[in-house]
Amino acid sequence: MPLVSLHDPRQIEAVLRRDVFLHLYALGDLDPFFWPYTTWYGLADGGGVRAVLLLYTATETPTLHALAGPPFDALRDLLRAACGVLPPRVYAHLTPDCADALAPRFRAESHGRHLKMALRDPTRLAAVDTAAVAPLSPADTDELRASYVESHPRNWFDPRMLETGCYYGVRDRGELLSVAGVHVYSPAMRAAALGNVATRPAARGRGLGTAVTARLCAELLRECDHVGLNVKADNRPAVACYERLGFEPVAEYEECTLTLAAPA
Repeated sequence: MPLVSLHDPRQIEAVLRRDVFLHLYALGDLDPFFWPYTTWYGLADGGGVRAVLLLYTATETPTLHALAGPPFDALRDLLRAACGVLPPRVYAHLTPDCADALAPRFRAESHGRHLKMALRDPTRLAAVDTAAVAPLSPADTDELRASYVESHPRNWFDPRMLETGCYYGVRDRGELLSVAGVHVYSPAMRAAALGNVATRPAARGRGLGTAVTARLCAELLRECDHVGLNVKADNRPAVACYERLGFEPVAEYEECTLTLAAPA
């Protein structure tokens, strides 16, 4: 089956909605806000598409989303077919144990197993006091960057995300202590993925991260039917926090950096 470039959002959406929470990031990237930064590939199967890859190019290192439920044959075939069109270096979200489909052309440096979590019980959000939480705007960009240097230095913060109106924070004596935002937000797709949730080290243990996340989720549910997030599987405090807010693990995946191997 040949590799094809995909340009019709409706065709792509039909594939992604087979498993919404597995493909939540990609689904949100169909929104006009993100669409110009996306490149899509699929495996042609008669008049349809068997599997889909997303290459998101708004960041300095492009991000590859290559995820599928079992069986994984179609995804493996797609990854092999796409080897020749991928950039020499990408940050990848991969279904576990599928990176070998890109060998030997690419070397994979694993960043560990991660969980995809879905907000299944939003009624739990009401139990959290969010009175101190306030919305953030593009005017807060510099302050937010400075906060992430201390609280989340390896973040994937894109200042454009502040334009969505989906970032919230808590301040104490004017200092921004805790933040929750989104990586993806699409009212058109009615989908959102949380991202860049972080609290300054000195302010941890006070429930601030729970408060900003609860307020963010409550606001997202006004426009979105599906709210999810990604978290490292061994980050038990974060996983436990999200579970208290009504999230449940729905899938496991691996994050890794793929680098084009030098010719032999």
